[in-house]
Amino acid sequence: MPSRLTVTGWSVVLGFMIDSACADVVVVVPQHSPVERLSREQVMDIYLGRLTRLSDGTPVVPIDQREGSTTYREFYQQYLGQSPAQIKAHWSKLIFTGHGQPPRSVADDSAVADAVSQTRHAIGYLDPDFVDARLRVVAVE
Repeated sequence: MPSRLTVTGWSVVLGFMIDSACADVVVVVPQHSPVERLSREQVMDIYLGRLTRLSDGTPVVPIDQREGSTTYREFYQQYLGQSPAQIKAHWSKLIFTGHGQPPRSVADDSAVADAVSQTRHAIGYLDPDFVDARLRVVAVE
């Protein structure tokens, strides 16, 4: 039978893992963008290179974060249900076959805020703490 310390230790570890897994990542566009809502499928297609224009013809320019960042891992898990390894494999295949290039990647949440706010048709993702007056959170349904 496990000792009380072991059970307590596991409770702390599991609690931390659950808190980390539930951390929010929001999808953002420039404040004056006409985009207000996107389906989860549209977000997935944008970040997998399958969608470059919305149904109304509006171009979409995805801004990604560096592969090793926590926000990167959380975004791809939360919105696409994929791990960083799966995303890397997807883009490796498209690059190798000449059928696509991954989204432009920037260093961190702050850089995403800057890039999205300065790029007319951009879409990005970041920790909600980095949303400022230059950005608008998109409802993802």
